[in-house]
Amino acid sequence: QDSPLKAVQMLWVNLIMDTLASLALATEPPTEALLLRRPYGRDHPLVSGTMLRNILGHAAYQLLVIFTLLFAGQWR
Repeated sequence: QDSPLKAVQMLWVNLIMDTLASLALATEPPTEALLLRRPYGRDHPLVSGTMLRNILGHAAYQLLVIFTLLFAGQWR
């Protein structure tokens, strides 16, 4: 079976994804406090309450915009 993406397309996807990941890692400036902070334990949740609230809020906002454009956008 043939691959859905050619080699050059895979390289572009890899370049874009690596660029976004490096930007995400570079947004927090390095400080001494980060080096001295103890690591989180195994039982500590990966997604905090604030993160979950922000994710759900943003998802609801995106759904509202998408459905508004989908159903009410054609009446203009």
